[in-house]
Amino acid sequence: MPEDPPGRPGPEQQALFGWEDTAPAAAPRRTFRDSPEARRMLDVREVYAEPAALDSPRGRQIMARLPDVRVIEVPGHWRIPSLHGNDGNVGRWVRIKTETLVLGVKHKLTTRVNGRSADWIAPGTSNGCAMSCAYCYVPRRKGFANPITLFTNIEAILAHVRRHVRAQGPKTTPNQCDPHAWVYDFGENGDCSVDDLVCDNTADFIAAFRSMPTAKASFATKFVNPDLLALDPRGRTRIRFSVMPPDDARLLDIRTSPVPERIAAAADFLDAGYEVHFNLSPVVLRPGWERDWAGLLGRLDDVLPARVKDQAAAEIIMLTHNQGLHDVNLGWHPRAEDLLWQPDLQETKRSQNGALNVRYALDVKQRSLARLQDLIAERTPWLRVRYAF
Repeated sequence: MPEDPPGRPGPEQQALFGWEDTAPAAAPRRTFRDSPEARRMLDVREVYAEPAALDSPRGRQIMARLPDVRVIEVPGHWRIPSLHGNDGNVGRWVRIKTETLVLGVKHKLTTRVNGRSADWIAPGTSNGCAMSCAYCYVPRRKGFANPITLFTNIEAILAHVRRHVRAQGPKTTPNQCDPHAWVYDFGENGDCSVDDLVCDNTADFIAAFRSMPTAKASFATKFVNPDLLALDPRGRTRIRFSVMPPDDARLLDIRTSPVPERIAAAADFLDAGYEVHFNLSPVVLRPGWERDWAGLLGRLDDVLPARVKDQAAAEIIMLTHNQGLHDVNLGWHPRAEDLLWQPDLQETKRSQNGALNVRYALDVKQRSLARLQDLIAERTPWLRVRYAF
């Protein structure tokens, strides 16, 4: 739980997110997780859970918020035949993400080197997501369903991370991740903003890093959750809003916050104590892509105040796809594959994790990255590119 009680969002935040909070000051604060918007994102009807997850304090907290939901006990969060590997679920892709939740215990606690988005990838507090981005790599591993799996042993996860941070000592050599602090990404396989609709795992991580002067937490998100504004990160958490041209997002970023809303939220998150960066991700090559990325960059320049620009940085991530995910998408969202699957531009490549994926051919990728960086120099010269991949 956060160390300090959350405060009431100010009038600007209420106006931004369409709140009308007229409750007296002594009344409990209305949270976004109680809102109609959050209920449309997650209307949990069934929970698959390991017994140990149910018996944990975090598991009990989650189930207290879902008192009438059907619970199916399972031996492991990966061993759910009715979910993973069941090709009959393709037609229910979005419904499963909305109505199904999995609770598990994360047994393998490891922190591994990254060096791109962060110095380290911390053990994640979740796997899977309630959103349905058509290019997401997580369902490539999970099979034919990819709802949120929440790990309830948050105390063990945070104890592991604290030990790892202490073992590193101060950061003495600046790098592109951060000049002073070790950066730990804890949202690699999910979206921490959405996870916060269900439990306090994200709040706990943010609270833990408040007291770590040599490290920062980091996570990317495509979902604007105003409850996170109350968590008081004190500059020790970097939130990375993923953005792309709105026309692409409407087709590919299913069930996410609209791109203009993500951009508009940046100043509020900065004022709430977060470091705010941007992921230009994924860059999808198709006719007109240069024009639309130029328009997006122009919007960033027009909308963002100077205080956001002064500290902002960006990551550029070109699209990576996969034959298995292509086949799954054809079953629930074939229009997305008109953009994502382009054999004339793509080639097969084995990723660092050993997976066999499809990426833009090297010469195509290099030319496109150079053109996008030229556009950044023209439209948003204040936006430092931390890395491009």
